[in-house]
Amino acid sequence: MDLFAEQERKNAAAVRPLAARMRPRNLAEFVGQKQLLAPGKLLRRLIDADRLGSVILFGPPGTGKTTLAQLLALETGRYFAQLSAVLHGVKELREVLAAARERLATSAQGTLLFIDEIHRFNRAQQDALLADVEDGTVTLIGATTSNPYFAVNGALLSRSQLLEFLPLSEEELTQLLSRALSDRERGLAHLKVEVEADALEHLARLCEGDARQALSILETAALSMAPPVRLTRELFDESLARRAIQYDVSGDEHYDCASALIKSIRGSDVDAGIYWLARMLEGGEDVRFLCRRLVILASEDIGNADPQALPLAVACFQACEQIGLPECQLTLSQTVAYLALAPKSNAATTAISQARQDVRQHKIVPVPKHLRDGHYAGARQLDRGVGYQYAHDHPEGVVAQSYLGIDREYYQPVPRGFEQQLQQRLAQLRQQLKLAQDAP
Repeated sequence: MDLFAEQERKNAAAVRPLAARMRPRNLAEFVGQKQLLAPGKLLRRLIDADRLGSVILFGPPGTGKTTLAQLLALETGRYFAQLSAVLHGVKELREVLAAARERLATSAQGTLLFIDEIHRFNRAQQDALLADVEDGTVTLIGATTSNPYFAVNGALLSRSQLLEFLPLSEEELTQLLSRALSDRERGLAHLKVEVEADALEHLARLCEGDARQALSILETAALSMAPPVRLTRELFDESLARRAIQYDVSGDEHYDCASALIKSIRGSDVDAGIYWLARMLEGGEDVRFLCRRLVILASEDIGNADPQALPLAVACFQACEQIGLPECQLTLSQTVAYLALAPKSNAATTAISQARQDVRQHKIVPVPKHLRDGHYAGARQLDRGVGYQYAHDHPEGVVAQSYLGIDREYYQPVPRGFEQQLQQRLAQLRQQLKLAQDAP
C-alpha cells in the first residue's frame, strides 16, 4: 500500500510542469540575483540577522520572485500565505490578515504574506494592508513586473524595502537547464537526453533571462521527441516558435524604449534608432505615439539645422495613418533613419524655453507703439502704429527699427547644417537691427 501511495505521489509530481518541479528547495539551490543574495548583500544580511521586513520584489517574469518568497518563509520560520492580486480581492485579503493575527496570538508564529502581481491591487486594496504591515502582524512580500513607483502607493512603499530582480545571465540559465537534465527525481534524466554542443547556451540566449520560459521550452523539446532524445539548436528554435516580446505599452518598457529611441536618434546612432523602433513595433506600440514622438523630435533636436526634417516627420505621420501596419513600418524606418542622420540643433528649443522663462519671471515688455495695431478709427490719435516702417519698402527688405524694445538674443543657431548659413545671416541682421536699438 505504501509503495502504491509513493508511486501515485510520483505520478502527480510528474504531471506538474518542469519549471514547477525544479523550483529550488532551499536558498543554496537558488540561482541568480547575486546582487541581493551573495554574502554581505542586503537581503542576505537581513535573512542572516533574522531582521527581514516587508519588501517589494520587482523585475521581469521568470527571475525567481515567487520562488524566493517561498524560500524566505522557510528560512525565517514564518507561515507562508499566498494571494494573487489578479484572483483575490479585499475579502480574501482580510481573511488572511485575520488568520495571521490569530496565529501570532496563539502560537507566536509570524506570517509571510506573498502577494503576486501586487500592482493589480487598487489603492483601497493596498491601503487595507497598511495597519498589519506597520505593526508587524505580517511580513509582506509583494511581487510585480511593473515599476513600483508607478504601481504601488506611496504609503506601502515607505513601509517596504524595494529589491530589483534582474534577468538571469546566460551562464545562470545554462546552469539551471543542465540541472534539470541531470535531476532524476524532478527533472528529465530518465529520458537519457543527448544534447548537441552549445544547444543549451543557444536556448539560454533565446530566453533572455527568463528561467521559467527556458525550462518550459526544454521540456517541450524533450517530450516532443521519440527516444532517443537529441536536443539541438533547431529543435529549440521550433519549440520556441515565436518569442513573446516583453513589452508593456503602459509601463516601464513603453517609457524606457521610447526614451532609448529618442536618445539614439538625437545621438545620431541610426542603427540603435532602427532597433528601438523595431522593439516597440514588435511589442505592439501605438503607431500614432511613435509618429508624435518623431514630429516632436524633428523640431526639438534638429530644428533648422535641417528644415526638411519636420515636413518629413509630418508626412510620415500622415502616411502611417493612411497606410497602417505592417506597411507603414517602412515609412517609420525611413523617417527614423533620416532624423538620426540629420545635423542636430536644439537652438529653437532653447530659444522658446528662454523666452517663456523671461515672460514668466520678468517684467512684461509692452508692445512698442509703432508696432501696435493701427487699423481702427482713432488709432492715430492714440499714437498707435505711428512711425512703423514697412520692411518691403527698403532695398534689402530689412529696416533698422526696434521690434522688442529691449536687448534680448534668444535664438542661437549652431554651426551645423543649414543653421550654419542662418548663423551668418543672423549676425548681419542683428547688427542692422541693433542700430535702431541703440538710437536715442
